[in-house]
Amino acid sequence: MQRIVHNPDERIYPATPDYVHALEIHDPQRIVYLSGTMGLDTAGAAGRNLSEQLDLVWSNIRVILASAGMTVANIVRVTSYLRDAAFAPENQNARVTALQGNIVPTTAIVVQTLSADWLIELEIIAAA
Repeated sequence: MQRIVHNPDERIYPATPDYVHALEIHDPQRIVYLSGTMGLDTAGAAGRNLSEQLDLVWSNIRVILASAGMTVANIVRVTSYLRDAAFAPENQNARVTALQGNIVPTTAIVVQTLSADWLIELEIIAAA
């Protein structure tokens, strides 16, 4: 599978170092779409705060990807659903750390989650 980053530098605002405008994927053999994944523990309880939920959500994503024979290196798109816009910087830092140098297109959206305890939900697309 070949990855081609598209970050035009004319007639558009510049991408920051933590995301790309577009990522072209050539000849993937498999694509995995993760449902919105929350920062819940194995009993289904939400982490006590944003930091715990970010740790849990990325742990859950790694488990789901591993079940498909993939890792965070296979992620090609991240959409973050945040209960509060103030969560954006901590979410960004957690994403950058979790992706270990894999820079992908990303979007953050402020939403009302289905439960007030759910502070973040991530939707992931991975390809191999």
